[in-house]
Amino acid sequence: MVIVTMFWGLSYTFMVIGLETLDVFNTVALRSFIAFVIAALIFYKKLFKINKKTIYFAMIQGFLLVFTVGLPMFGLSTTSASNAGFLVSLTVVLVPILASIIDKQLPSKTVSIAIICTMIGISVLTINSTLTFQLGDIYCLLTAFAYSIYIIINGKITKSVDSISFGIYQMGFAAIIGGVFCLLFESPQIPTTSSAWIAVLGLGILCSAFGFIGQTVAQQHTSATATSLIFSLEPIFAAIFAVIFLGEIVTIKLLIGGLFIFGGNIIAQLEHFQHIRIVKKASAKTV
Repeated sequence: MVIVTMFWGLSYTFMVIGLETLDVFNTVALRSFIAFVIAALIFYKKLFKINKKTIYFAMIQGFLLVFTVGLPMFGLSTTSASNAGFLVSLTVVLVPILASIIDKQLPSKTVSIAIICTMIGISVLTINSTLTFQLGDIYCLLTAFAYSIYIIINGKITKSVDSISFGIYQMGFAAIIGGVFCLLFESPQIPTTSSAWIAVLGLGILCSAFGFIGQTVAQQHTSATATSLIFSLEPIFAAIFAVIFLGEIVTIKLLIGGLFIFGGNIIAQLEHFQHIRIVKKASAKTV
């Protein structure tokens, strides 16, 4: 999952490069199609290990993926790759919040403190001198919400279906849905520059084929909350790659806001590890 998260951090750099010549849904459709073809060729036997449940939820997850990878691309038109990485990482806090809502329970004190920390971080990163949000920041916040739902559904479904088949068909549906949106709202085109091809292939192979399918397989062996903890490393990778490849400058505002969000992400997971310790102690006593 750490390697997967590193590639997601790199995805912001690829998206910035791709947006120089390609539209958003065009890029989403291309990266998803490339990921589907590569995964299908490698795991072709898995294509036939499906049932109605796999197809149904793969369609839902494919739809969510279009927005999970598309919204930050809209956001990058008015915000930096580093900023986007930290804002999307709010997924780490949103997952336990949404899980509490689903379970009809109030967030714990630990999660509440995490929410306060992340809200401070969001304010520092997004509110400008006129006390208004940039549209790009709002797109990134919506991405965090969409991805949180994606993680929760993945966590509930992957243990009852073949995870690789599920992941492959997600990519297929994302390619179809992204392609439809591209036809409706954009002018479809193939990359015409080497940098655009590098961006699309990087997004398709590393970030989608390996990234999302790798996450789907990994979530068979870990919880949604643990997954979101590892995901908290993404903005660190995003900022590093943005500085190296895009020449972005790390500002005091980014450092302070990013630290609050990263701190909130870590605090949000403390309860998860406390719960694990309690379960292990209880299990040890019964042995």
